[in-house]
Amino acid sequence: MDSPALTRAQAQDAVAGLGWRLLLGELVTAVPLDSLAEGAGLLTAVAVELGPDGDAHLRADLRPDRLRLAVQDRARGVVTATDVELARRVTELVDRPVDPVGETGVQELEIAVDALDIPAVRPFWAAVLGLVPQPGDEEALVDPAGRLPAVWFQQMDAARPQRNRIHLDVTVPHDVAPARVAAALAAGGRLLSDDAARSFWVLADVEGNEVCVCTWQDRDAPGEVSPAG
Repeated sequence: MDSPALTRAQAQDAVAGLGWRLLLGELVTAVPLDSLAEGAGLLTAVAVELGPDGDAHLRADLRPDRLRLAVQDRARGVVTATDVELARRVTELVDRPVDPVGETGVQELEIAVDALDIPAVRPFWAAVLGLVPQPGDEEALVDPAGRLPAVWFQQMDAARPQRNRIHLDVTVPHDVAPARVAAALAAGGRLLSDDAARSFWVLADVEGNEVCVCTWQDRDAPGEVSPAG
């Protein structure tokens, strides 16, 4: 029997002391490295430790300076108690500091498309970018190789030609978001809205191009609003 999906708050609270953060429905961490060889050895040890569970839940990205690890029920696109347990096992095995918020920290990027008729435009974006429906949320599109940003579609009630129809959503750890917003404003950005904070802040550059800084927070209530976290 599949483990039930955890709420965002339950998932983040369960790994609060382990150095993992919830980003876009995954538990994510990063391990600083001194070399690619060091990371390869560590990843091999993690894969052996998790066995078949790793195939079903773990995604890894190895670079010379960091090993990024993410756990999620891949078939369903949710975080469960199984994923929390896997995060604990990985943390114990790694036995070194992890860094979800520092120089080797974690973040995710999505492209948001405002659309009046989502079923009409979504197939185009899937085809042109080589994307597939996201497990657990088929209205969003993801790269099966895990390389390109996800694309999701925001339902519009009426055309708004005076603003951009495509914007970026950068999802960061909840404890990084205020500093990221402040840095963007200090770099010349404008705050368009913080009505949905802590869920997301809407910013723009000096020419009006928009970006949302997003977190998982305040999204578990009924009627939650997009951007998705």
